[in-house]
Amino acid sequence: MNWDFTTMPDRRGRGFLATDYIPIPGAAVREGVEPIPMWIADMSFPVAQPILEAMKTRLDFPSLGYFSLPEAYTRAIIDWQRRRNGVERLEKEHIGYENGVLGGVSAAIQILTTPGEKILLHAPTYVGFTHTLADTGRVAVHSELKRDANGVWRMDYEDMDRKLKEYKIHLAIFCSPHNPTGRVWEREEVERAMAVYAENDCTVISDEIWSDIIMPGYRHIPTQSVSDDARRRTIAFYAPSKTFSLAGLVGSYHIVYDAALRDRLRRRSAMSHYNSPNALSVEALIAGFNDCEDWADAMCRTIDENFAFACGHIAERWPGVSVMRPQGTYMLFLDCGAWCDAAGVPFPELLRRGVAEGVVWQNGEDFLYPRSIRLNLALPNAKLREAFARLDKVFL
Repeated sequence: MNWDFTTMPDRRGRGFLATDYIPIPGAAVREGVEPIPMWIADMSFPVAQPILEAMKTRLDFPSLGYFSLPEAYTRAIIDWQRRRNGVERLEKEHIGYENGVLGGVSAAIQILTTPGEKILLHAPTYVGFTHTLADTGRVAVHSELKRDANGVWRMDYEDMDRKLKEYKIHLAIFCSPHNPTGRVWEREEVERAMAVYAENDCTVISDEIWSDIIMPGYRHIPTQSVSDDARRRTIAFYAPSKTFSLAGLVGSYHIVYDAALRDRLRRRSAMSHYNSPNALSVEALIAGFNDCEDWADAMCRTIDENFAFACGHIAERWPGVSVMRPQGTYMLFLDCGAWCDAAGVPFPELLRRGVAEGVVWQNGEDFLYPRSIRLNLALPNAKLREAFARLDKVFL
């Protein structure tokens, strides 16, 4: 099927955060300039038609009362995980609905730690984790990712082990693929990380919401797949929301193999009375996983082409801006520190200049990395080139 990755729906004035909100304090788009949304992590592509058709079909039946998850829901997840990630021995009982990954992460944090307790995360750190820990009264301890000689972000296993021991930490949040850096961890890397966690009796919350957006030549390794121990000690969260741009529907799912962990997580979620599925999000997941795998593959190729253009353009035209070409996600993470120093431009001013040109980007310092910017590249290539032409006025 011919999928459309060249059209960009005009979402302005409809309440979308991407188009109707500027996340940079004091920044404004110049008068007469059409803004290009490149900050929050949802796509500027149209939703795949089979997903829209499935929701329309559901609405043809004139009732939206209480319901239980259909067998087709868990079957679609099991089949998708087997095809995409090679997951075997995944059963219906291991899967549970979550009203959003961060809601599931919050529930898991609350069953596994007490207020004031420390939790290990990697830095740069997804801002949603930062807020969730703060909101639940937990304390983040960060193990910084390091860039190797080729600019690739790597885990520091010795630092992880030292901090787990020093702070007596028994819960870690693992982001795979990693947001915001775009690293797709190799099997050996996941194995080494899980060995560190095991040695320190550390349970793992694995956020794998980006696991379907993997660039050609890379492969997602589910955290629970690397060993029997990892299978037992990990609570994993997934969602179709990033894959098919369905964030506004809400709806994700967990995979938990250990019965005790699973029972505790489900009990905590039930106590909140928030965790009931949405009828349309269920239909969207089923249609996406059953009928839109080709769409997901084509989307990944489109994103990879955008990464190739963007990273090549930056290397050739923006001296002092450093970036690793992402292996997964559709987010680009720019280190602008050297550029700011050479140009004599304070970082907050750089952020405002970009927005003034209509490129609405995100402050990477929210992800705990200095003078950095996160850019969403899930938009048509022609619109991306227009955005980078505008940014040439900022960086050159």
